[in-house]
Amino acid sequence: MRAGLRMTMPTQAVLRAFLDDPLRERYGLELCELAGLPSGTLYPILARLEQIGWVESRWEDPEAHVAEGRPRRRYYRVTTDGAQEAREAIARAYRARRQRVPGWVVGLP
Repeated sequence: MRAGLRMTMPTQAVLRAFLDDPLRERYGLELCELAGLPSGTLYPILARLEQIGWVESRWEDPEAHVAEGRPRRRYYRVTTDGAQEAREAIARAYRARRQRVPGWVVGLP
């Protein structure tokens, strides 16, 4: 794991949302729903993930949102290296949590 990234439960939730379909681009509101997080929690996490290169983003074509009558979306996608790093980081966090919590039950948050 790269320095500066804390593997908090919200960060793990965002990464799991990406890892469900690593090739798919997702926009912010979709990620909020998938990760079960408010936007005020999600966007700082996305900024950190993008800063370390695990996630990349792009703005959608300006005409797309006008035709649908909605705000312009920014799409995020996990990078190939980011997906691998995320899997490893989540596994490390899982192992660390199991060691810290006696009687921890698999499958519970």
